[in-house]
Amino acid sequence: MRLLRPSGAGPAGGDEDDDAALLRAVARGDSEALGVLYDRHAGWLHARLARRCPDEETVREVLQDTFVTVWRSAGTHRGRGEAGGWLWVIAARRLVDAQRVRARADRAAAPAEPPAPAPSAEERVLAGLEYGEVGAALDRISPELAEVLRATVVDGLTTRETARLLGIPEGTVKTRALRARRELRAALGAGGPYPLGGTA
Repeated sequence: MRLLRPSGAGPAGGDEDDDAALLRAVARGDSEALGVLYDRHAGWLHARLARRCPDEETVREVLQDTFVTVWRSAGTHRGRGEAGGWLWVIAARRLVDAQRVRARADRAAAPAEPPAPAPSAEERVLAGLEYGEVGAALDRISPELAEVLRATVVDGLTTRETARLLGIPEGTVKTRALRARRELRAALGAGGPYPLGGTA
């Protein structure tokens, strides 16, 4: 399995049917299909990871881990939603894991250091969105709607960026965002306002 260095900052061409076919081929052990998938998606994944993590070595490791995970679990992608969103979920989770491992290693290497600063308000909100009650509710709504909310709210992308990432029209992003908010409120079992941001 030979992976190339990423280039470019946005999702490459090719439609979802192509990506789904590539993932099915990868699930059958086709390393060339993995290479094509990597060439198509590694550039924008690298760019998004680099926005979340300033350490280039960590970003490269996470990108590699992401495609190793794709190699091992391509068969779990059932075509429920866009491959780009599925890849980003894997990459974001690998990044969180890598940052936790690095933080533990840093603490073990320097136990006498003063405690790390408390997480910022933004970090606490994002952690709550990913892992708290809202995160659990996100897992209960339709995957294609959850992908739009994660892109626009958790990742802070605009409608245009989200449309480009997920390979859908901007109008579809707006429609899915509205439906996602309604489903999320229902999943949370309350009708009150939630800080779910905008998609402009």
